[in-house]
Amino acid sequence: MSLARLENSSQRFYSMSSQIRDERKGYYEILESTQRGGLDGTGWLVWFLDCLARAIAKAKNLTASVLAKDTFWRHLKEESIKVSERQRSIINLLLDGFEGNLTTEKWSKLAKTSHDTASRDIQELIEKRIPKQEKGGGRSTSYVLVR
Repeated sequence: MSLARLENSSQRFYSMSSQIRDERKGYYEILESTQRGGLDGTGWLVWFLDCLARAIAKAKNLTASVLAKDTFWRHLKEESIKVSERQRSIINLLLDGFEGNLTTEKWSKLAKTSHDTASRDIQELIEKRIPKQEKGGGRSTSYVLVR
């Protein structure tokens, strides 16, 4: 609460409450340790400031991700490159940090389309130089965004 008052702003770009929730085991451990200890609150203060640093770092990473996504879509718009809504949704998944390799099979499942439609979507985007094919081939061919 003191941090919020000091900033003199109603907007927050980090969330201490969600960071503490993520680290609740450590929070309760340091809280209990501090309460059972003497009058020295140094351990609690160090933990809190470290937690604040992690919350700010998380906000910084999220902001960077949002800005990168905006830059990507702004570039396509400036180049007048059009994509379908289905392609847009899969590209957004990739921009949001899709885990693993994107294959035609995964594309078809994610987009709820046939394998042939997924192949056409991917081929169309490759022609527009949005994704590129990774090395390898056959059934394990995967694709990544060109940034």
